[in-house]
Amino acid sequence: QVQLVESGGGLVQPGGSLRLSCAASGFTFSSYAMSWYRQAPGKARELVASINSAGGSTMYADSVKGRFAISRDNAKNTVWLQMNSLKPEDTAVYYCKALYMRAYWGQGTQVTVSS
Repeated sequence: QVQLVESGGGLVQPGGSLRLSCAASGFTFSSYAMSWYRQAPGKARELVASINSAGGSTMYADSVKGRFAISRDNAKNTVWLQMNSLKPEDTAVYYCKALYMRAYWGQGTQVTVSS
């Protein structure tokens, strides 16, 4: 069956870094655009970053430009989100999403930025 499994979240101090991973299975990963979303308590889920199926095109929310980087390896069926210079406002549950003929979501991983 289709699975998207996020990992790499945790507690980090402001200014620190984390690398999130999303391992995919059960579908043709290389055909799907991949995205990272996040949802903070009491707020709507928001798009953080996206990458096209081949990995040659990326986009970022203004709030993370220059700090976050999305990448993928189609041979490993994995997408990553490198997060640098983390701020308290980056605290949220981070989800990966696959989109082509339909959308698939992971279960999320918690990122907490706090001193």
